[in-house]
Amino acid sequence: MKITLSRLLITTGLLMGATSANAALPHEATLYKNPQCGCCDGYARHLEDMGVDVTIVDDRELAGIKKAAGVPYGLGACHTVKMGDYTIEGHVPLAAVKALFEQQPEIDGIGLAGMPNGTPGMPGPQQEPYKVYQFQNQEASPFMTL
Repeated sequence: MKITLSRLLITTGLLMGATSANAALPHEATLYKNPQCGCCDGYARHLEDMGVDVTIVDDRELAGIKKAAGVPYGLGACHTVKMGDYTIEGHVPLAAVKALFEQQPEIDGIGLAGMPNGTPGMPGPQQEPYKVYQFQNQEASPFMTL
């Protein structure tokens, strides 16, 4: 099989792009959840599939964790993830998590309220656009819609 120089350069470029996109993600995360919540474990598995080592902490005092992380009232979900310098609240789609670490904005974190169908860890198909919010000092504003 003959490999042309241009094909080799394109393949190398694609591989380097994939590596650098994932390189922006921290290697470790801590997921705080209620001990009975199985969908949170599903979210952890999705992060692990992206190469992140996830420590799961079963904690019934999630309200205090969310408040300390700056999660605005009304944006809460079933779990809170500390990843790098950011908080990821709820079943945030992985595309938004990647965008967060690629852009590295000066915010406390991002969140997706509730437990929408089709998000990582949740069953079923997506039923409506996912409105992901960024937050800082317990104030939310739009981050991205997927």
